Amino acid sequence: MQDVTLHSSALNRDMPYRVFLPARVIAGQKLPVVYLLHGGDGGGFRDWSNDSDVAAYARRGLILVMPEGAYSYYMNAVEKPEDRYEDYVVQDLIPDVATRFPVTDDRESRAIVGISMGGFAALKWALSRPDLFVFVGALSPSLEVLHRNFKIRNKISGIEEWWRIRTIFGPPGNVTRQSRDPFVLVESAHPDQTPYIYLTVGDREPFLEPSRRFARRLQERKFRFEFHTKPGIHNWSQWDEQIPECFDSLLQHLNLTH
Repeated sequence: MQDVTLHSSALNRDMPYRVFLPARVIAGQKLPVVYLLHGGDGGGFRDWSNDSDVAAYARRGLILVMPEGAYSYYMNAVEKPEDRYEDYVVQDLIPDVATRFPVTDDRESRAIVGISMGGFAALKWALSRPDLFVFVGALSPSLEVLHRNFKIRNKISGIEEWWRIRTIFGPPGNVTRQSRDPFVLVESAHPDQTPYIYLTVGDREPFLEPSRRFARRLQERKFRFEFHTKPGIHNWSQWDEQIPECFDSLLQHLNLTH
């Protein structure tokens, strides 16, 4: 395990990320890389390693990269132009990883898996930036965030969340929201160019119905994907149970021949 600090040009500040490598890498060997995006609960880039057993997959010959995404949805914020998190990942992080670590720096050897907020970003990039990843996993993605009803009775927490979402995506009905909405993007993305999508959700969480709707649309438009549910709510106990099947599929789609 290594914790790295990268100075991001997109964000104009230092950003941390965590990396897991196989214990032994043969000189000259290049390995596939998996980017793991955390959710929006405030835990940050350490979440995946602290709350799951995902690090074991470094033993399978993968390099695992866990970036810090704050509460950004990994998007360039509409009303806070200094928060360019999508540019940070694409323009700063991915090239930095390729410079520091023995990764095979091409689409066929690059995957991404996100939970909740990170699952939203993974799906958004699958549909809008299909050149980046060969495999996209989304565990309990917050697909409905752009259609979420914020109830005033939630008082401070509901108002704060509404404002944070507006800061990132802009006011309801604007063009940027449309351009980032997976339910909109799935209508225009090309199924034969889009990465393989692995979608999972717990059977007792509020994101179940939006995930089912999204999976139906993927099926209707003939995308390459699979959809699973497991018993559980929106927490790491359920996500940790989803990881083995997700990574079984991931290993089938990554280029492991280098």
